[in-house]
Amino acid sequence: MSTVSIDKHYKKMTETSVAKLIIRLGVPTTISMLITSIYNLVDTYFVGTLGESQQAATGILFSLQTIIQAIAFMLGHGSGTFVAKALADKNKKEATEYVSSAFFTGAIAGLVLLVGGMCTLKPLMRLLGSTETILPYACDYGFWVLVACPFLICSMILNNNLRYEGKAFYAMIGLTTGGVLNIFGDYLLIRVFNLGVFGAGMATAISQIVSFFILLILYKKMAQGSISIRAMSRKASLYLSIAKVGFPSLIRQGLTSLSNGLLNNLTKPFGDAAIAAMSVVGRFYMLVLCVGLGIGQGFQPVASFNYQAKKYKRVRQGLIFTSVLGFAVVAVLSTISLVFAEQIVYLFQPSEAAVRIGAPALRYACLGLLAMPLSVPINMLYQSIRKAGTASFLSILRSGLAFIPVLLIGVHFFGILGIQIAQPVGDILTGLISVPFIIHFMKKTPNEDL
Repeated sequence: MSTVSIDKHYKKMTETSVAKLIIRLGVPTTISMLITSIYNLVDTYFVGTLGESQQAATGILFSLQTIIQAIAFMLGHGSGTFVAKALADKNKKEATEYVSSAFFTGAIAGLVLLVGGMCTLKPLMRLLGSTETILPYACDYGFWVLVACPFLICSMILNNNLRYEGKAFYAMIGLTTGGVLNIFGDYLLIRVFNLGVFGAGMATAISQIVSFFILLILYKKMAQGSISIRAMSRKASLYLSIAKVGFPSLIRQGLTSLSNGLLNNLTKPFGDAAIAAMSVVGRFYMLVLCVGLGIGQGFQPVASFNYQAKKYKRVRQGLIFTSVLGFAVVAVLSTISLVFAEQIVYLFQPSEAAVRIGAPALRYACLGLLAMPLSVPINMLYQSIRKAGTASFLSILRSGLAFIPVLLIGVHFFGILGIQIAQPVGDILTGLISVPFIIHFMKKTPNEDL
């Protein structure tokens, strides 16, 4: 990229109104995440028409998908942060080195997961919480999740690096195209060809592979960095730096997988209907949450770039704007979900038992989401400015230190109610613990740019 183009990008990231820039970067990211959540819900809907055990299988596989995403986000956020830093320093060669190293490392990790998962498929599904009645369907769906694994990891690395370069619109194109394809694939393979859960998994895999190739083409055409195996670093310190900065994402997603697997196992005694109900709640919960996450991810490249450029006032303004906007949007969506909880659960799983368990769980979850704007933006901020220790601690909270004890204690004393309230209580605790970190950043960061 020419020096003129690099200077133009620098000016855009440091002089455009913070609110305008976050919205410009956050809206495409939010749309991408919404499409991803919607096609997960479409999977849930079509599979839900097949039965409770079939639908519960998608909940079981959510844990495996989250593990895969954990690796992808670690490499994508870790490399993307350094790419933003390199571009703020106007160093294209360094940006290429970071993204190439992350991309090919992700491909290798995906292949290892693919082979290892295929060799241990049934034991893995049982470990993630599958009952014997759910197991055949979980294996059918899990087969395709593993097939798509290398492509999904590399797609998410490309997606995140495009975002950190300020090219969120192009990242959106790749993900939304795959999402739309998945929706049509579900209908075709489940309803027309009657392939059941196996067809749902196949549709998801095909859509993720198509998304990968679209993102790869867009990255080569639009990004400032480039993907080249010759640009892979031979320095261990570079990989350690990516892992260190991306570690909060690994923790955040990894603990989500662990906690979801624990949730499935603790829900087993209440039957397949309970697992199916919590699967529906989890997928719809993610639909609302992804709006807040999308706005927060729009803030990440703004925070990373401007902090490196010593535009501290813009970073502070961005944190406030992201938190306020996130709360407003999540509050509206949560209110709608609270009012129509029964109808939402019934749409995806029309069994009386599932609605009885799922509707109150969805209401509790939406109340907990109101605390999300206190925790997500500050967590993403510390990660984006390479404060890995603080970001890692904040990442541990929601799905680990806050959620798991609440879940274990709640199930012991309250049974199914403990399962229903565990995540919202964890969300509220995480929000309250995050407040001092927000205050600290606002007080300790210089008021004026340097």
